[in-house]
Amino acid sequence: MVTEGYDVVLVGGGVMSATLGVLLRRVQPDWSVLALERLDGLGLESSSAWNDAGTGHGGLCEFNYTPLTGDGSIDVTGAIRISEQFQLSRQLWATLVEEGTLGDPAGFIRPVPHFSFARGAAGAEHLRLRHAALRGHPLFEGLELVRDRDAMAELLPLMFAGRPAGEEVALCRSRGGTDVDYGVLTRRLFAALERDGVEVRTGHEVRSLSRDRRSWRLRVRDLAGERD
Repeated sequence: MVTEGYDVVLVGGGVMSATLGVLLRRVQPDWSVLALERLDGLGLESSSAWNDAGTGHGGLCEFNYTPLTGDGSIDVTGAIRISEQFQLSRQLWATLVEEGTLGDPAGFIRPVPHFSFARGAAGAEHLRLRHAALRGHPLFEGLELVRDRDAMAELLPLMFAGRPAGEEVALCRSRGGTDVDYGVLTRRLFAALERDGVEVRTGHEVRSLSRDRRSWRLRVRDLAGERD
């Protein structure tokens, strides 16, 4: 049994732990921080490029952020809130790049158009309402609604190859989209944290968590050494 004490323990080696660690390092640079990840590497689960859409979830094309209400109108507050949060993330990354913390940003972030696609009369109407409600907001500047089928086929040839001619469809395009490889970003953030004195351990599984007076007690297993 090995007993160690830290001011903060980050459980999980994904982008959320990495981001929290970076923020904590700025506001409490004297705190001791330990990060634990069960797998043998960092950013391999939800943060991995194979498991994450990579679109930044900026509210530009996700229908679930703009639900229809009971009276037939559309609620876009979710899309605006998410877009604002994503822009704050981009500001943080830009600051870290300027400071030389994250290296070449081309390795984890790049511009790419985003598309929303709708099928059927109801889907097309949802997209029309979405476009009408968002196009005047600064975060959604340049949002385009495309109803001409030939124009849609030119933008997305693979999607329209062999598509039935009589099917009602609609398309919305945002030129200002962003693609993010959160796996690469995660590993770069953790690398910066390690350079700043944060201890990062992969292959360590948190087996239990309990309150001990004013602190927390974690039981951790070293999966390589098979010891607690």
